[in-house]
Amino acid sequence: METTPHQNVTFPSAEGRAHGYLAVPDSGRGPGVVVVQEWWGLTDHIRDVADRLAAEGFVALAPDLYGGSITHDGAEAAEMMARLPEEEGARLLSGAVDFLLAHEAVTSSTVGAVGFCMGGGFVLALAAEQGGRVGAAVPFYGVGQGLPDAYHGVSACVQGHYGREDAAYPVEKAQALEEQIRHESSAPVVEFHYYDAPHAFHNDGNEANHRPDAARTAWERAVAFLEEHVR
Repeated sequence: METTPHQNVTFPSAEGRAHGYLAVPDSGRGPGVVVVQEWWGLTDHIRDVADRLAAEGFVALAPDLYGGSITHDGAEAAEMMARLPEEEGARLLSGAVDFLLAHEAVTSSTVGAVGFCMGGGFVLALAAEQGGRVGAAVPFYGVGQGLPDAYHGVSACVQGHYGREDAAYPVEKAQALEEQIRHESSAPVVEFHYYDAPHAFHNDGNEANHRPDAARTAWERAVAFLEEHVR
């Protein structure tokens, strides 16, 4: 399969066929990373995250969990998220892992996973389900139906990014989540970072919540973590 730097792709899933956005580094090869969307859908911001990872040397795939639907309305986003069963999201993401690990451009034997908001919850679910096939899981303020109840299946290194001013997922919950992962998982590395910032602080398309300094620091940490643990 001929690879172009940025393209929409179709890949097999348990539901039949799934779609996503693939970004490949200029070198044409690199470790694989799954990028999991916020509740808004596969927006330009999430595509940009994949592009930024490709610029750092990764082969980044952002699956479309909503089948093409996108919104910028909070109430509609909540409805769209609620209509995505946890099991279906997990199956689509499993197909994304299969796609990357079989892709000619991917040099790693594991994948990384980074996700935001709803996607942060699904990143942890993916790590719990896929075991050793996920080398690093990086949730940003993960919430939603994908957030697992238990973490016994997690063997990936985990790096979390959470806001101390997050009304959607209060910092106390994030701290309890950190302790639960440390206690239940076999993750060799668990590190959580907390920022003086609200929910969605990394999203530069969200003027109300975006915090450039926190976003920059979190991104640098996430990239370094993926570089170290996705092999």
